[in-house]
Amino acid sequence: MALRASILTAGVLLATLAGTALPAQAATVLPANPPADHIVIDVASVNGSGCPTGTAAVTVADDNTAFTVTYSDYLAQVGPNSLPTDLRKNCQVNLDVHVPQGFTYAIASADYRGFAHLEPGASALQRANYYFQGSPQTVTSTHRFQGPLDDNWQATDSVGVAALVWAPCGEKRNFNINTELRVAAGTSNRNATSFMTMDSTDGGINTIYQLAWKTCP
Repeated sequence: MALRASILTAGVLLATLAGTALPAQAATVLPANPPADHIVIDVASVNGSGCPTGTAAVTVADDNTAFTVTYSDYLAQVGPNSLPTDLRKNCQVNLDVHVPQGFTYAIASADYRGFAHLEPGASALQRANYYFQGSPQTVTSTHRFQGPLDDNWQATDSVGVAALVWAPCGEKRNFNINTELRVAAGTSNRNATSFMTMDSTDGGINTIYQLAWKTCP
């Protein structure tokens, strides 16, 4: 059964696309006016080595401009005490998004944060794929990191208006977010450990997805 995400007032970064023209065949982007009614997000499934059961949660901003995925056990690493499968971790979140009638939405941008310790010669990447179920359109972004690094990291995906992948008007399509962390030892000392997390010392880091809205024709 889908888990109903609570509609909370979250301390999230809010953004919409305002005053930007879409191609002629598309409907008009609302200028910072998301629908008055709440969107509701059901978490249809959360699967992956980076998000074991119970370690990922979704909340929605009460003004409908953003939603947040929180991870608490998302870690990729290489080193003497690591398993071969530890170098890559992923998480696919499948969301059933209910929007008010007459509106559709797209992911305009996403903010990712975590911590990385990369030995000299090691490297890492954070990748995300965004797509609607059954649609051939996919938005992919990749951010690369190079050692030496021992600090918090942040990556932002910004999607241009022309490249936005909109939910089909009048159709029910689940939205998928597939994220990945990957660490490579490279030329680093094989007796040292390098790792990258999408979590924080207080138990979770917020990954923020910002929404753009338009009316359906």
